[in-house]
Amino acid sequence: MTQAPTPQALTLQTQTGSETHLPQPTPHIPSSTYRLQLHQGFNFAAARRVLPYLARLGITDLYLSPVWTSAPGSTHGYDVTDHASINPELGGEAGLRKLSAAARALGMGVVVDFVPNHMGIQGGHNRYWEDVLAHGQASRYARFFDISWSPLKRALEGKVLLPVLGDAYGRVLERRELRLERDGGRFLVTYYERRLPMSPRSLSALLERVTEHLPANTAPDIRGELASIARSVSNLPRSTDVALTDEDRVGRAQEVEVMERRLAALAEASSTVRKALDAAVQEVNADPERLDRLMQEQNYRLANWRVASEQINYRRFFDINDLAALRMEDPRVFEWAHAKLFQLIADGVFTGVRLDHTDGLFDPAGYFRALQAGAAKALGLETDAPTLPLYVVAEKILEPGERLPEAWAVHGTSGYDFLAQLNGIFVEGANAEELTAIYRRFTGDRDQYGDHLYRGKHLIQRVSLAGEVNVLTEHLAALAEADLRYRDFTLSALREAIREVIASFPVYRTYVRAGGEREPGDNAKIDHAIRDAKAHTRQGGGAVDASVFDFLRAVLTLDAPDEATREAYADFALRFQQLTGPVTAKGAEDTAFYRYPRLLSLNEVGGDPALFGTPPKAFHAAARDRAEHWPAAMLALSTHDTKRGEDTRARISVISEMPQTWAAHLSEWSPLLRTLETDLDLGRAPNAPDTYTLLQTVLGAYPLDGHLTDFPDRLVAYLQKSAREAKLRTSWASPNEDYEAALESMVRGLLGDERYTERLRELHARISPYGAQNGLSAALIRLTAPGVPDTYQGAEGWNQSLVDPDNRRPVDYTRLGKLLGRIEKRHASDGLKLATELLDNYADGGVKLLVTWAGLQARAQHPELFQHGTYRPIEAGKYLLAFARESVDKGRLAVTVAPRLSLSLTREKTPWAVGEVWGNRQLSLPRPGTYDNLLTGQTVRVRGDKVALGKVLEDFPLALLLRR
Repeated sequence: MTQAPTPQALTLQTQTGSETHLPQPTPHIPSSTYRLQLHQGFNFAAARRVLPYLARLGITDLYLSPVWTSAPGSTHGYDVTDHASINPELGGEAGLRKLSAAARALGMGVVVDFVPNHMGIQGGHNRYWEDVLAHGQASRYARFFDISWSPLKRALEGKVLLPVLGDAYGRVLERRELRLERDGGRFLVTYYERRLPMSPRSLSALLERVTEHLPANTAPDIRGELASIARSVSNLPRSTDVALTDEDRVGRAQEVEVMERRLAALAEASSTVRKALDAAVQEVNADPERLDRLMQEQNYRLANWRVASEQINYRRFFDINDLAALRMEDPRVFEWAHAKLFQLIADGVFTGVRLDHTDGLFDPAGYFRALQAGAAKALGLETDAPTLPLYVVAEKILEPGERLPEAWAVHGTSGYDFLAQLNGIFVEGANAEELTAIYRRFTGDRDQYGDHLYRGKHLIQRVSLAGEVNVLTEHLAALAEADLRYRDFTLSALREAIREVIASFPVYRTYVRAGGEREPGDNAKIDHAIRDAKAHTRQGGGAVDASVFDFLRAVLTLDAPDEATREAYADFALRFQQLTGPVTAKGAEDTAFYRYPRLLSLNEVGGDPALFGTPPKAFHAAARDRAEHWPAAMLALSTHDTKRGEDTRARISVISEMPQTWAAHLSEWSPLLRTLETDLDLGRAPNAPDTYTLLQTVLGAYPLDGHLTDFPDRLVAYLQKSAREAKLRTSWASPNEDYEAALESMVRGLLGDERYTERLRELHARISPYGAQNGLSAALIRLTAPGVPDTYQGAEGWNQSLVDPDNRRPVDYTRLGKLLGRIEKRHASDGLKLATELLDNYADGGVKLLVTWAGLQARAQHPELFQHGTYRPIEAGKYLLAFARESVDKGRLAVTVAPRLSLSLTREKTPWAVGEVWGNRQLSLPRPGTYDNLLTGQTVRVRGDKVALGKVLEDFPLALLLRR
């Protein structure tokens, strides 16, 4: 079987199959990155002011959220409306270039988040989408978007379903909420603030009516010009004419622009024409039937937003109607979308790219190669290249045991796999059964996580992404109809088979390509899903025959009798792969994660809540593999998408070490919780899982600084989002105001109870240092493990955030800068005293800033050691994660010493894992010698191959040892 070329291949193939020969490139590989969330309130100029602080911290590369023009007021930038321009709200291209130049002056590169899968289409701000609405399939940009122009619902033939109405179309029409308006020579239909373009051909009858409104004495030249414009409209090629060439489409659009200018000029010059135009418009608005007839001639069909899930005929980003997917597999679309990116790469503005949601692409492997080929061309590289020319990481969720395809032309993932591995290190796996029993007693939930995931994926397919499933079903039905062996399969059976296989899929997606290439193991994953789907159907008493699943398997594996059929199968298979990822993401991260809150620190993007912790051996194996295969992969702990900040999770994980204390806490406060519940028609509220979520969240996010002013508001917002994502008693589609009021009542009632808040403070004080130890250890490991550590904005201090938008709150860089100044001033001369003072006052986050600064300084000073050095696990017992990094020439050696499960280690006799708590435990080091602890400035001399842990961690609860 043909495999795609590896990242080390000498030739990069574009998506069209042509080859681009590249010279020896010298890509800039970051040593560390720092993520900034840009928006109107924190723009390029604001980011520029932060640069000196980041340089002092030791950051080598700025990592920016999307910078392309987005929907006005966007706080995240993922709703891109134009890939060809830089967001003016951020400061435009001039502001971006100034930011990049300032970073370059400080020796920093710039990595940018790029969004290839979709565009924002809300509010009429996307001119490409608006052009499609106006011109339909005749639009110059019709190929941009993944639209099914011939869906099963014949009323949508040649139209885009536009689910923007707040009520049924007929009622909206009757209430006169739709209005025809004229803007110069253009006509639009308005629905409140939304202005929708009209199909030019649909205006023919309207212009004829305008002629009838002209007075008899109207000048012949005016009549002639109006008649000429009307003829131009009537003679336009039909929007459904799929035979139009690119030149035809451009010509049609130009004709329309000329016609609109002529009409605008005529109306401006003649008050008679103006009055006639406005009279015709008013006639339409006065008669709903006439307006309806006009709407039937448009290239879109207006509908209630609730019908989108079932009838939508354009692919979306997940189930968000305002984000339309792009056909990036079309080379013309690719070239347009990346022109500005490649220009900025050529000019040195960007030195790397992070790619958003690559599993949504039709052909990720082909896309990555096309991106690298385009970057090489932009950089003027023309001959063979042994390495990739541009630093690229891809957002990709890897299921446990799943490997990133080594053939991909990327440097690794954006770090969610690492996040899950490291996150689990601080969970006591030995207590899984006891914590599960406590959870079940409190909530009554007897299901496994896998059961919640399976139901969640089915729910998403029925409710949120039913339209996408229907489009696939129609496609599969056409394939079955063309084969005598399968033509008797019913539409409902095929739909059910698709749903069942997707619900049973073991990974986010497979990567079968149009030419038949696939990743190793893809067929096995498909077989796994087919086998489980058959079993679920039998157990559930389903009526779908096994032969339907066998047919679907043949299509997905491209097992076809001839080449033409194989090509047809491939088109379906690639589109099927584009759906399994969104269904899994929505079914897991946005449904099951919120339904199964056994231990919330495990319910994180990239993680699997069924896995109760990460054994150190598993972490070491993954780190060693990363060092060998993906040494430049990004390492993340907090991102703009994480459900909880890294230090919120670190504190919740402490619960896994104290199940009896946790059980007693639940028992003590259950009577109060019951009094805070509300009686609703469907039972008492909140339900037990939501209450269980609240109790963990209160403990994990309890502010270390003790300032609780906005804490209740943050918790209310989080619990509302959590409950809506769970989709059990309320949801985004159908908010239950009474249930959400009950949630708020419980949050405020609980935090308003003095006895509870006093005991909460006591429990918080007990677990707080152990949660802080987890956070410090995790930070040190992230900074020294193989890969490129990414620090999310503000996470160099404590990050006790919750899900967005809570995790995108402003960062107090003034405070952090002052703390860093104190560290810089005192560390060289008084490192140990500084470290212990910061530890004693850990609540202000200074101690985490110290660890982050020291780790980043080490990376910046010894790039070969940390970017290319080998990884050697060090066996150190249950309560320590330790490893060595050694440079290839063996000239440098660094050892990371990070305690874990410190509450269990110390038995709460001391808040920190220092000194005597280590007893006679020893640490094995690769080589004897003199080591400097870069965190404290202390020196450790090792004469043999072991050293007492109590000596290494005598005064400070972690160490980064650098051998002299």
